[in-house]
Amino acid sequence: MSLNRHEQAVFTYLQAHPEEFRHWENKVAARAARGELAAPVLAEELSDYIRERGTHVEPFREWMEKGGVPRSSLLNLAEYLLRIWGPVAPKKRPPTG
Repeated sequence: MSLNRHEQAVFTYLQAHPEEFRHWENKVAARAARGELAAPVLAEELSDYIRERGTHVEPFREWMEKGGVPRSSLLNLAEYLLRIWGPVAPKKRPPTG
């Protein structure tokens, strides 16, 4: 999966900050396991996270000064996080006989 520059920067930021990383990993895994989380909803939550962190840290602060990140540009990241942290789908068994 290919991430755009904003998505890659968010993921890189999370990887560099273990507490933030664990928070998002636990949040995505728990809510996805309960079926409460879809990619567009997660993209919206990531957008809210960027706005909140934008008052404190780079590169989010710079993005907020330039008008923020388009919501649609976080959809690939949301889908990726759901794929890596969401529940594992059982593999289909080939028919026997």
